Amino acid sequence: MSITDSAGPPAGIESLYTEHCGWLRTWLRRRLGNAFDAADLAHDTYLRILHSGRIPEPQQSRQHLAQIAKCLVIDLYRRRQIEAAYLETLARLPPANAPSEETRALTLQALIEIDVILNGLAPKVREALLLSRLDGLSYRDIAARLGVTVSSVKKYIATALLACYQAQLAAGS
Repeated sequence: MSITDSAGPPAGIESLYTEHCGWLRTWLRRRLGNAFDAADLAHDTYLRILHSGRIPEPQQSRQHLAQIAKCLVIDLYRRRQIEAAYLETLARLPPANAPSEETRALTLQALIEIDVILNGLAPKVREALLLSRLDGLSYRDIAARLGVTVSSVKKYIATALLACYQAQLAAGS
């Protein structure tokens, strides 16, 4: 069912919200352990539906909401892991070398964006890029480690770099 067929807030999304928001918040609260994060993710779930331009059929509403919410929960936990690792790294710095709050926030946002890009890549593509850029391995060594040809490694890295450049262009536009 399309929600872009009429002007203004679509009736379908309003009824979806009215009928299932309480259930979704309870479902999320059980998984997250607190009502504040549950309310935030319930809100984000409905925003995702609005941005998609389609609402689920009534008999699939809860299943659709739960699937979107599961992805958002995973994203939340991933962001928290990144933030914890970053803060742990910062804690090891001498106070004189600690970045400003603004720099911390910008760096954390960049790390989260990089994580999103990397997790959007196929596993071998992601691993090839990381082995090349972080570990400094040659294409031949990467090929041996992944059990593929050097030609495949070249394609993997080209694919990964293209995804990074596309994300950078999208962020700049």
